[in-house]
Amino acid sequence: MSEEAGRKPARVVVADDQTVVREGIVMLLGLLPGIEVVGSAGDGHEAVELVAELAPDVVLMDLRMPRCDGVEATRRIRSEHPGTQVVVLTTYADDESLFPALQAGARGYLTKDAGGDEIVRAVESVLSGDAGLSPSIQRRLLERLSEPEPAPESALTAEAPDGLTARECEVLVLIAEGLTNQEIARRLHVSTATVKTHINNLFAKAGIKDRAQAVRYAYANGLVRPPSR
Repeated sequence: MSEEAGRKPARVVVADDQTVVREGIVMLLGLLPGIEVVGSAGDGHEAVELVAELAPDVVLMDLRMPRCDGVEATRRIRSEHPGTQVVVLTTYADDESLFPALQAGARGYLTKDAGGDEIVRAVESVLSGDAGLSPSIQRRLLERLSEPEPAPESALTAEAPDGLTARECEVLVLIAEGLTNQEIARRLHVSTATVKTHINNLFAKAGIKDRAQAVRYAYANGLVRPPSR
């Protein structure tokens, strides 16, 4: 008997709050070699309970779920049941989804356009101690490692005007440097929507109406120094 034939299938729990999606994933996994679906959950809380009951090898975890989201469920599973690995399977590949999930203990991260072969490889990888990351996620991690680190928040907290937070000051400095919202989002590893929220908040606090006023405000309050001649 070959090693492949003698290997036990990986016992998997699927967690996704959308019934049609969850049932579709379960059906797909049932057709894949080396995987046995032992349970499915409609949210992170149910996922944690199923892990405690069934002790699966791997949980395929969605992120945006009610009651207990995928990040918190991952954190609890890895803390309370370290024998179970977590592979995120989600629609979202933005930094605000990716990095918290990995920090919570997920060993794999796939988007829902992944094929069956890719899911099998990710499950096998995490069970062998490797990371199960899609090529696009691997590229994003490499991009982040190659990006310059943002200025430390401590450098921006001294005498922050008008009650601006450290992050709002940081965003203001980057506006003054001429960065677009998209460029600021990449620099700070957040979504463009988050950048817009910070800008709206700091504009309201400082009484700023546009980016030109924001630049003048940054220079006037010493957050940015004029270039030396």
